[in-house]
Amino acid sequence: MDIKTQITPSRIMEIGMGFWASKTLLTAVNMELFTHLAKEELSGEAIKSKLALNGRGLYDFLDTLVALGFLNRKGLKESSIYSNSEESNLFLDKKKPSYVGGMLEMTNNRIYQIWGNLEEGLKTGKPQNETKNGGIPIFEMLYSEEKKLKEFLKAMAGIQMGNFMMFSKTFDFSSYKTLCDVGGAGGELSTQVALNNEHMHCTSFDLPKVTAVASENINSMNLNEKVSALSGDFFKDKLPKADVITMGNILHDWGIKDKKMLIKKAYDALPSGGALVVIENIIDDNRNENAFGLLMSLHMNLETLEGFDFSSADFDVWAKECGFRETSKMPLTGPSSAIIAIK
Repeated sequence: MDIKTQITPSRIMEIGMGFWASKTLLTAVNMELFTHLAKEELSGEAIKSKLALNGRGLYDFLDTLVALGFLNRKGLKESSIYSNSEESNLFLDKKKPSYVGGMLEMTNNRIYQIWGNLEEGLKTGKPQNETKNGGIPIFEMLYSEEKKLKEFLKAMAGIQMGNFMMFSKTFDFSSYKTLCDVGGAGGELSTQVALNNEHMHCTSFDLPKVTAVASENINSMNLNEKVSALSGDFFKDKLPKADVITMGNILHDWGIKDKKMLIKKAYDALPSGGALVVIENIIDDNRNENAFGLLMSLHMNLETLEGFDFSSADFDVWAKECGFRETSKMPLTGPSSAIIAIK
């Protein structure tokens, strides 16, 4: 066999042992290493002191992060001086608004353990999170404590902010005047649309404890005249009427019956020509390219009773069953897309 075409196990081992690299990064984020390094370059000894480390494995840990591209280094071992890479400095410094580490913190503290039960989840079809051992469902747990709720909303905002910014600048809002973000969390999508489209007035619609957080964010950005936070329950209440209704990472939490119910509620709240925009990690129609979207769907299997992610083709069928006349897809950042249904 030609050496150029020789089959090797390299990729199998890279993926199979991928949790080594993952856990190294997650641990560094959880200990706020990148936040410390955003202030100043540090020696290995200084990092050992700041993070209260034992010292054994110190340089293996730090140099692994160098080899993975998350840290820069001058010198070697005892003479080393470490600093953040460009992307780590922008996205993993807790003091910056561009911080995406909230999701990684939650991954380290919750999701990593849940995924250890993937085999059991596939065999039983049941969630493998806190409910497995008699704990309360994740949303009930989060909503019971203000601190945990704010941490969760911050994590979700971090992972979605790039999509919301791109959507607010790319989507054609010229024919519309109002937007309602259903399950609006901290109001991030609504505020981005208002910031980038002067004529738009937006409403962030969510449960009361969540809209309290959204109101704080809206106030801090001085957007009260253009963005409001409205309390309600999208299962029990009609959706507020608007020209554009958005749902960011909402539909994938639920089974097909609830997905269709929410799509129909959006249809009923829109005027003729209005748009429903769903922002998710949309799986490609052939289900063989968007690995992250497929992995997210597996995660929904582990976290929820019936939730799953879906393709544009799936959504097109559901939307047209509910009365929408056409759908289209808009790529956003990374594996995420907006799928748009027009009434």
